[in-house]
Amino acid sequence: MSDKELRTKSDKQSIDQFIHQVQKLPKGGAGQGRLLFALDATASREATWDQACHLQSELFLAAQDLGGLAIQLCYYRGFREFKSTRFVTETSQLLNLMNGVTCLGGHTQISRVLAHAVKETRAEPVKAVIFIGDCCEEPVDELCHSAGELGMLRTPVFMFHEGNDAHARAVFQQVSKLSGGAYAPFDRNSPQMLKDLMAAVAVYASGGAKALEDFSSRSSAEVKRLSKQIR
Repeated sequence: MSDKELRTKSDKQSIDQFIHQVQKLPKGGAGQGRLLFALDATASREATWDQACHLQSELFLAAQDLGGLAIQLCYYRGFREFKSTRFVTETSQLLNLMNGVTCLGGHTQISRVLAHAVKETRAEPVKAVIFIGDCCEEPVDELCHSAGELGMLRTPVFMFHEGNDAHARAVFQQVSKLSGGAYAPFDRNSPQMLKDLMAAVAVYASGGAKALEDFSSRSSAEVKRLSKQIR
């Protein structure tokens, strides 16, 4: 089997595992859901930021028939710079916000993302948080504490991990588990995988677990086979 075939097989397995994790989450009600779309905008993520700009429309497209989404873009970069935008409800609005951002070198600030998510959902429920990043340079205990708070608030965090940093993988898995979300690795050379993952979360945020089950039934054969195993 070639390297490309192995990578494709691994991608499909990761998507199946992710769908399986999300389908076990508590059911949410229909209607417009609020979703935080958080990205690491440090220098190492420049290529994937561009990719996310191209794929972000999937969030809205996947949710448009389920009541829609209101999405807030959050990102960190440079020296302690953390930004969050207004909530937007159209693809063009989110794309304009993302296009206005350039990546800058700096340390990770995942703790600020999670703390912000706690603050937002205490003000008005946030159905889900998407985070895309490649590393973690922060104390794990603080991240886990905030993730646990989000779990109590029923706001799952979906950690999409670019690359193969072992420490980041372990931390991201803890954060997703404590918040009640899910972890999924992805490769920047496999944009379809990131597209499917973001669409799955959008469907969950806007329509709940039942909507995700319906979504997976229209997905790949691998996802369909896995869905039949879910009770």
